[in-house]
Amino acid sequence: MKKSIIYAVFGCLIAFGTACTQNKKLPIYGDREAKIIKGADGVDRIDTIYKTIPDFKFLNQDSIEITQDTFKNKVYVADFFFTSCSTICPIMHRNLKTVYEQFKDRPDVMFLSHTIDFKYDKPSVLKNYAKKLGVDTKKWEFVYGEKEKVYHLAEHDYLVAVGEDSTAKDGYIHQGWLVLIDKQRRIRGAYDGTKTEEVEKLKKDMVILLAEK
Repeated sequence: MKKSIIYAVFGCLIAFGTACTQNKKLPIYGDREAKIIKGADGVDRIDTIYKTIPDFKFLNQDSIEITQDTFKNKVYVADFFFTSCSTICPIMHRNLKTVYEQFKDRPDVMFLSHTIDFKYDKPSVLKNYAKKLGVDTKKWEFVYGEKEKVYHLAEHDYLVAVGEDSTAKDGYIHQGWLVLIDKQRRIRGAYDGTKTEEVEKLKKDMVILLAEK
C-alpha cells in the first residue's frame, strides 16, 4: 500500500470515527466480508467477518518472545517508533504516556510499541528506553523483530507507513499513529500521537470501547 494512500485512508477513518463515537459505539476499520454461517437451529445466516491483526511473534525488551496471546482479551494501543528518533517519537510517547497513566490500573488494557530500527534497537536498548520513559513493561511492551515482518505488519495490518530513508534526519520515516485495537484484534481507531487533541480523543474512545459488550 502506497504511503499517500495510507495517509488518505486514515484521514477518512478519523473523520468517520468522530461521527460514530457520538453514537457511543466505535466503528470497525479494515476489510470485511460476508459469510454464510449455519446457526445451531440449522438456519443459514449472513455474518460479517472483519479484518483482524494477524498472529505475530517478537522479542520484547526482556528478550522474551511474545505473541498475540500476550494481548488476548485485551484492548491495546499500538504504535511504531525507534529509540533514536529525534522528531515525532518523543512527542508521541510523551502523549501516549498520559494514556498509559489513565488506564494503567485496568487489567484489560495494554500498550505495544514496535521499533522500526532493526539495526540498533535490540531488546537491551528497548529496555533502557522503557526505563527512561518510566513505564511498567508488563503493561507496555516494546518489541523488536525482523525488518520484513515488522514493516509488513505496520503497512498491511495496522495501516501505518514506515520505512528506511537515507535522506531523513534520523534515517527512518514513519507515521505517528496510535492505533486502537479491540479484544477481537480489530482496528477501532487511529489517532495522531503528536496532537494533544487527538490523544484526548483516544482516551475518550477507549472508555467507550471498554464499555462495549
